[in-house]
Amino acid sequence: MSSVLVVEDDGAIGRGLVDELESHGYAVAWARTGAEALDRAGSIPPDAVLLDLGLPDIDGVQICRSLRRALPSVPIIMLTARDAEIDIVVGLDAGANDYVTKPFSVHVLLARLRAHLRTAADPSPGALVFDDLKIDVEGFRAVLDESEIPLRPKEMSLLIRLATSAGRVISREQLLDDVWDLHWESDTKTLEVHVHALRRKLGPRLDGRAWITTVRNIGYRFEP
Repeated sequence: MSSVLVVEDDGAIGRGLVDELESHGYAVAWARTGAEALDRAGSIPPDAVLLDLGLPDIDGVQICRSLRRALPSVPIIMLTARDAEIDIVVGLDAGANDYVTKPFSVHVLLARLRAHLRTAADPSPGALVFDDLKIDVEGFRAVLDESEIPLRPKEMSLLIRLATSAGRVISREQLLDDVWDLHWESDTKTLEVHVHALRRKLGPRLDGRAWITTVRNIGYRFEP
């Protein structure tokens, strides 16, 4: 059971979030002020934080910085009505992993929370090696037969996501959520274009097989 700290001063929104999270199996602590949030996080560190920026006592951005220093690996998702570009930039620079503007879909918020918890629980390895292909996760580059492959950032992110789950089918929905933060209804053409580009740049394996297999009506599998 993952624990979530909800930091929200609005009673209706806070109670709704607590009820929804608990119905999905999360252990939830609710803080209505910044001071209470810091106290709770310091005594019992949560697995994730949902942080409202409009708090009555301390600015949410300041709270985010304090939480990030105290909990360097814990996902922090900001919840706020501030939707200007500069507010989003400031929030992410303060240490937030994600930024969700109000009003928001609870289902989308839960999907993002699950994605961040998966990432926190299963950090990427430093390097992945398959035959003559080496994927340097921390260096964010791929080398094939001792030559670096010219991959665009999203192509590299997609390759890492597939390769870290080598041998397992990853659904289109999950890939869109993890790599682009898009949802199934948003855009599948983007995924298809990037998979096609990856296949072209990787070419065939030494034994002639493809690196990435399409599993019809489900998604894609990176072949180990």
